Amino acid sequence: MAPKNKENNSDNKKKKQVSEEEDDEDYRRRRDRNNQAVKRSRVKSKLRTQQTLERVNQLKRENELLEEKIKMLTKELGFLKDLFLAHAGSSQHSINFQDVDLNALLADDTKPLELPKSTAEL
Repeated sequence: MAPKNKENNSDNKKKKQVSEEEDDEDYRRRRDRNNQAVKRSRVKSKLRTQQTLERVNQLKRENELLEEKIKMLTKELGFLKDLFLAHAGSSQHSINFQDVDLNALLADDTKPLELPKSTAEL
């Protein structure tokens, strides 16, 4: 019976070697798949970050445009208030709009708006 044990032992060793090789191949396949998944995940994350930065820059530009519009509309409102007050103060005369330089009034000055002399005298 001793010879059978030797044969069984050598068969077991062969099976173990084959099994270990299969385990190594399986492990390699799993590692490769995992490495590929990690690469895809990093690319996806980088793309998301890039898109977020682009959106932030777009919103900043939009915000600047809106702030400029607010400034212009605030100036226009001030001008219209002054015009209204000048008109309300002069019950007999109307305002001469030909003397009003709208571009100068809406320029980016921070000084208060002034009415033309002919209107202020009314």
